[in-house]
Amino acid sequence: MAEIVRMPEVMAGATEAAIQTWLVAEGATVAVGETLAEIETDKATVELPAETAGTIGRLLVAEGDSVAVGDVIVVLVADGEGAEAIDDALRAAGAAASPAASPAESAPEGSSSAGTAAQPPAEDAPGDPDPDPADGSGVRTGSSPDAPAEPHASGGRLFASPLVRRLAAEQGVDLAGVPGTGPHGRIVRRDLERHLTQAPAGTASTEAAAATDAAAAPPAPAPSPSASAEGAASYADVPVDRMRRAIARRLTESTSTVPHFYLVADCRVDALLDLRTQVNESAPRKISVNDFVLKAVAGALVDVPAANAIWLGDSIRRFDGVDLAVAVATDGGLLTPVVRGVDRLPLSQISAAVADLADRARAGRLRQHELEGGSFSVSNLGMYGTTQFSAILNPPQSGILAVGAARPMPLVGTEGELTVGSVMTVTLSADHRVLDGAIAAEWLAAFQRRIENPLSILI
Repeated sequence: MAEIVRMPEVMAGATEAAIQTWLVAEGATVAVGETLAEIETDKATVELPAETAGTIGRLLVAEGDSVAVGDVIVVLVADGEGAEAIDDALRAAGAAASPAASPAESAPEGSSSAGTAAQPPAEDAPGDPDPDPADGSGVRTGSSPDAPAEPHASGGRLFASPLVRRLAAEQGVDLAGVPGTGPHGRIVRRDLERHLTQAPAGTASTEAAAATDAAAAPPAPAPSPSASAEGAASYADVPVDRMRRAIARRLTESTSTVPHFYLVADCRVDALLDLRTQVNESAPRKISVNDFVLKAVAGALVDVPAANAIWLGDSIRRFDGVDLAVAVATDGGLLTPVVRGVDRLPLSQISAAVADLADRARAGRLRQHELEGGSFSVSNLGMYGTTQFSAILNPPQSGILAVGAARPMPLVGTEGELTVGSVMTVTLSADHRVLDGAIAAEWLAAFQRRIENPLSILI
């Protein structure tokens, strides 16, 4: 019997996701565990594995399109099953039983669009929800999946998903001027984003809208020479992608709902830098200062277990082991993949794990579970020369340590003499719901002891 595959909830609380790339084609045979598609989430690209073996009977969502969690995206068939079995499975699932006709088949040749309502192509079959309605109610807005296609400027019909139509309306874009790369020339999200990126600033509005506005508005006074825009800087409006929107939402939520407080410590790291040089003389891979920092953070969380916790609203969850999130800068924004069991790993394995997660984060190949969990984060901007900064918490974690660059500074010795030493400034951002000031100070002191006595990190 044909089996349907639905869009999974690839991120907790997600209501929609997008098919970034199909890795299979209709008619291809797949095994259990084989990757069917890459799904774009707010944070990363997630692979969708096949849970059962079979043959790809029908792909129901075009690349670049967003659909609601739970919508049917692909149908698998067994040997000997065909279109009838696919239609039966779709009807049983409450989805469209068959693909809609192509634009050429929507109406007899020579008939007018007024007499026959054109239907969307097959890729609209599972529904293409409006994932982000303006009122936040979750109610879909804009065009419905089965709304008639709009006439195209060339005389044909224009096919675009409701999401694309809504985004185009928000940006003032005439979709008639946007080339579609989806099936049957359908305009998908990537087509609109490419058009917005390539279009000159200030030309997003349609000519028709501009003409209407000009007719309705009173004549504008001629600008005076002092009001001339000649010589003003040019600009370009860059569309906000899914990841940047998610980052903005989460950081706004963090700063507005989490009671942050901050503690700062100056750590003398001469001994750490000397030990790192010795370790790297024989280590199978080069160990970075950040690797030592991660190990020291984990050790301090073991020393002060009350800090190794997260906020759950009705309770505080404390952990036995230490999983740390590491901030990684990518082209699309900041990601925080999680290194598991840092308290038990040697430096060489921590270094390898961080390098692997960072490489895959920048390539958009992280799996969803690698972005979840952890009680604490580390953000290091020292490689950019930043000496001190404070970071925003990643809820529900209890804290994040912002690490600056080590730099030479004048220091007063134990007998009052003036010396020069290497100092690294760290700033702890703590969630006051989880950590009181005394516990946070105790943790920061434990971290400072370990980082200033680096042999304790190796023991």
